[in-house]
Amino acid sequence: MQKALSAIKHLMLSENKETEPILDRHGYESPPPYISINSNDASVSVNSVEEMDTVTCSTCRGTGRIPRGQEKELVALIPYSDQRLKPRRTKLYVALAVSCCFVVFFLVVFFLYPRSITLDHAGVNSSMVTYDATTLTVNLHTTNKLNISNNNLFGIEILSLNVEVLHMSVVVGTLTLKEVKKIGPLITDQILYTVESQVQDINTYNVCTWDRIKVHNILLHVQGSLNCSYLGHMEQIPFEGYEYLDCHSNSSVPH
Repeated sequence: MQKALSAIKHLMLSENKETEPILDRHGYESPPPYISINSNDASVSVNSVEEMDTVTCSTCRGTGRIPRGQEKELVALIPYSDQRLKPRRTKLYVALAVSCCFVVFFLVVFFLYPRSITLDHAGVNSSMVTYDATTLTVNLHTTNKLNISNNNLFGIEILSLNVEVLHMSVVVGTLTLKEVKKIGPLITDQILYTVESQVQDINTYNVCTWDRIKVHNILLHVQGSLNCSYLGHMEQIPFEGYEYLDCHSNSSVPH
């Protein structure tokens, strides 16, 4: 019974195959699928076509390809664990750079930070005294000393020196010097300046000329200012001092 049923199915299938058209709807025979048995030739042809339409991916180490003309439109994603994102000794280089910046800044501030310039009126170095009996005037020709201490780590230039000599609050002599000198760093130097003063006072004239008076000293008040320049900056430094001068003798030794 089973054999008879299988024979009938086989006859029905053969009849259906005979009724199927051999050609397709357009009247052409459909071409059979083509499969190349030479795998090497097929891969070469496919690769040659891909190389013409694509370029090498710069972030794929030469293993991937992207469409030609889209190199600037595509974004490459790099994994977070990629070693290129973790260069060696980054913290060390950053620490060294910051340390160098601090050292340079400290050195610049240390060497270029302006420090004080001190002046000290050191008194009289020498003097010459003359008298004018007709006008009762005492003429003083004094050479004074001024000590200058430069505490900076750079040199300074003294532009001018202005001095006034006062006797009993009256200005009896003045002096102005231009472009005096230059003083190097961390150096204490001395300036000698000469002032001609005229004291026109009868009491002072008597003190200086009378032999009956044993003490012939007069008090002079010296005040002035020093203009100096350093690092493109100008500064005016005042100074003052007092000095006793023996006006009886023609000259006085330094004291």
